[in-house]
Amino acid sequence: MAYSPNELKDKLLEMYPEIDRYGLSMSLFFDNQKDAWVVTFKKAEHQRHAFLDQKDADACMNGNACIYLGVLISQYIKDLEKEMQAG
Repeated sequence: MAYSPNELKDKLLEMYPEIDRYGLSMSLFFDNQKDAWVVTFKKAEHQRHAFLDQKDADACMNGNACIYLGVLISQYIKDLEKEMQAG
């Protein structure tokens, strides 16, 4: 399936509105060696990375939830909020 990084980003933001709700910025690029998208979530100077394999990215683009990524997003939000409060 062919789609641009911006199309995938828009789809992920649509599927996971908590990214915007909690003020995270998101960037992504495709890593050919890993055959996966590297998704970076950032808030202030704190950041986390996740890998979204091509098959899961294709499923997301077809409207199917990326369960693994959804769990990571929830955990990253908690971690980043905790880091922001700590200092």
